[in-house]
Amino acid sequence: MVLASASPRRRDLLAGLGLRFRIQPSGVEETPLAGEEPRPHVIRLSEAKALDVAARAEPGERWFLGSDTIVVQDGLLLGKPADDREAAVMLRALSGRRHEVHSGFALHDRHSGRTLSGAVLTRVLFRELTEAEIAGYIASGEPRDKAGSYAIQGLGAYMVRAIEGSYTSVVGLPLSEVIDALLAQGAILPAS
Repeated sequence: MVLASASPRRRDLLAGLGLRFRIQPSGVEETPLAGEEPRPHVIRLSEAKALDVAARAEPGERWFLGSDTIVVQDGLLLGKPADDREAAVMLRALSGRRHEVHSGFALHDRHSGRTLSGAVLTRVLFRELTEAEIAGYIASGEPRDKAGSYAIQGLGAYMVRAIEGSYTSVVGLPLSEVIDALLAQGAILPAS
């Protein structure tokens, strides 16, 4: 299998399952389409990433897994911050409030041409953040390549008061649903 992502978080989640895979990041642009809703957005990008890498002559594997994660607050899609200023704006918007995290996935079978895809919604409640906490977190560098400017699996965990849904989806890959897709496609066999 090929993971069509450069995300070390997705790599670590898959590796934790003991699955054998290679990493081949896609070159898909992650900009939302005008008026695009969160669920269709993450599914579209997940499918585009899997198909982008599968269209290459190399690697020669059969299965390609794409994924995308977006944070939504007040109807706005919060992707990765462009800079520290944008990260601060995002963290202030999330402070003391509940937001949504949408993670999509797509498993493409190069042999059959079939792609299974879906998305998971998780709600996350942040504690109230002070300006000093926001500045300190940004200075850590952790927000820079994270949707919504935080990492629940890292230092950013201190900001999260509660989650309703899938922890691994907030990290970046809904593992339970990905396993279902791998089983449904025959990419892995059920445990006996």
